[in-house]
Amino acid sequence: MAEPFSVRVTVRGYETDTQGHLNQAVYLNYVEHARWMLLQAAGITQAALLGRGVGPVALETNIRHLRELLAGDEVDVTCVFEWGDGRTFRFRQEVRKTDGTVSAEVTSVVGLLDLERRRLVADPREIFKELATDVGLLGL
Repeated sequence: MAEPFSVRVTVRGYETDTQGHLNQAVYLNYVEHARWMLLQAAGITQAALLGRGVGPVALETNIRHLRELLAGDEVDVTCVFEWGDGRTFRFRQEVRKTDGTVSAEVTSVVGLLDLERRRLVADPREIFKELATDVGLLGL
């Protein structure tokens, strides 16, 4: 299997807590950044989603913290789509140090919100296929 899409991030000092660890809330910023970079690499911009009248919404997120991260650490944040049937899909992500140590595992349940109806679209895959220039990055 090919390596998952990933983005490199350097932990900044102002993102750490009083113990010197990466603040737990910042992990959410890192994984969100990786998701948007994956969409961009697949040819999907935020403007294109808005133009189509939809926007991604996180419905559930679980973070499993495994190893600490400190200011100056470089990490690769991976991002993989997992498709099922219906209105939602999952992102499976890891935050890994460059030596391969997994610092966190993140799983999110996500949907595409119809911005006019305020309901999840029935099949988000179809919209992603319509907008993407590289559906392979999306696991489609």
